[in-house]
Amino acid sequence: MSENFLTMRLLVGRYGICRLNSNDLIPEWVYKSSFLSVTRTMDELSIVCNEESIPNNIKCEKEWRVLMVEGPLDFSLIGILASISKILSQNRISVFVISTYDTDYILVKNNAINNAIEALVSEGYRIVEER
Repeated sequence: MSENFLTMRLLVGRYGICRLNSNDLIPEWVYKSSFLSVTRTMDELSIVCNEESIPNNIKCEKEWRVLMVEGPLDFSLIGILASISKILSQNRISVFVISTYDTDYILVKNNAINNAIEALVSEGYRIVEER
């Protein structure tokens, strides 16, 4: 592909996506994680963190890997997530997305990460693995 696409970094480790009650306090165990996202809505408290930090009694989906779009990204850029999501959806790969001020993070189940990387690379994305 002749277009110049972004570089993505595959973060080390496996992550979990947790669901707590909307009125729960942010638990102390989340702060052990090297990657952490906390979102509170009227309906839930959603936490993404290293899966080894998550206690056994917490409702969660484990075995996620994180692809970080190298940034910072300018707010005027259009279609970054749409492009990545389209490639992955065409390959029947489900995603969970987190956006921050500087960049985007695409979570893919561990059993699909190799297919996701192959699909993105075949479309011109560069994937760098952390060590």
